[in-house]
Amino acid sequence: MEILLKRAAAHLRRADPVMDRIIGDVGPCRLEVDRRTPVFAALVESILYQQITGKAAATIHERLLNLAGTRRLGPDGILALSAESLRGAGLSRQKIVYLTDLARRTKDGLALGRVGRLSDDRVIETLTAVKGIGRWTAHMFLIFRLGRLDVLPVDDYGVQKAMKQAYRFRSLPDPKRMARVAEPWRPYRSVACWYLWRSLAVAAGRG
Repeated sequence: MEILLKRAAAHLRRADPVMDRIIGDVGPCRLEVDRRTPVFAALVESILYQQITGKAAATIHERLLNLAGTRRLGPDGILALSAESLRGAGLSRQKIVYLTDLARRTKDGLALGRVGRLSDDRVIETLTAVKGIGRWTAHMFLIFRLGRLDVLPVDDYGVQKAMKQAYRFRSLPDPKRMARVAEPWRPYRSVACWYLWRSLAVAAGRG
């Protein structure tokens, strides 16, 4: 992976002078891919972390694991819990619906075990069929769970903000403008987005 990321950075520096400057400021790419967490468990975490702080989501996740009595949460574990106990763990009614839909679809044959062999578009189509999983979540899954290196998460505010700053746009770019800017980055748009995220931290003095 390290060699591939170096190759990606070299390509980006040649392809785009703005990205060349960003990479010079940020340094080596340290994009990390989590291939150890089972797909179902990773999607549960993605749903839990939506629209709340990381600290609050981590607390709810730990309570959920304790309720289920396992560190490897599966669909049976979710479906065995009552809505009352899930609410007691801190889940909103909406997220209970999302987790239940994910668990039931998985039990009914949602091919999570084979999702890593699908094309990017098919992964997005498969995941967004589940309530509570939108395009942004599917894009993050592709990058950080499957290690796909040519994903452009056009709905991500961090990428939008960093692109606005780096390319001196007057407003946040829309998906079409983002796609035009990112075209030279192919086939390493995920790596370019990692650098955009990191550029915000560098600009804020967080290294």
